[in-house]
Amino acid sequence: MLNDQKPGKTLKRSAALAPSGAARSAARTDSPQAAGPLLDRFDIAILQALQADARLSNAELAGHIGLSAAPTWRRVRALETQGYITGYRAEIDRRRIGLGVLAFVRLDADRINADATRALEDQIRSLPEVVACHYISGTGTFELQVVATDLDAYSRWTMDTLFKLPNVKDMQTSFSLGEVKAGGMLPLSHLTPRASG
Repeated sequence: MLNDQKPGKTLKRSAALAPSGAARSAARTDSPQAAGPLLDRFDIAILQALQADARLSNAELAGHIGLSAAPTWRRVRALETQGYITGYRAEIDRRRIGLGVLAFVRLDADRINADATRALEDQIRSLPEVVACHYISGTGTFELQVVATDLDAYSRWTMDTLFKLPNVKDMQTSFSLGEVKAGGMLPLSHLTPRASG
């Protein structure tokens, strides 16, 4: 990965309901607020550099942050093991591969019991068309981001798949008319100690 190899194009944070990879299963469960102060300036520099270009070799990354190669590699491994870095993958332009529709689907589910909710979560995780899913406040239970080739394909998918999910009682869909910003880097400035005085 960082032994002078170049894994993917950009570092991406994984979706809450789409875990993958060994690093993700080893992710920490403590809160970001508790974890943040444990990072020093070199750790923060590593995260910043890899968010911008996860294909950096270990030697290139070391040059960026001002450390030698060995401690840089150890720090990256620690950030992976502790769950700060959850994976590496290429960013693909969905339009270039024919996925012209991006839908935001607010799904309302019957909250029968915990087992029923987990069954619905498992079904959502298994759907490749769902690229992100979040529990939400207010109206609805989940908000899904769904991709499809066109509106007809999306309509067929909702009828054949979405409405057949367990305990779904209502659904509202909005469509993206154009992306203003997507796949942005996570801000890290809050991790840097502010100068006193």
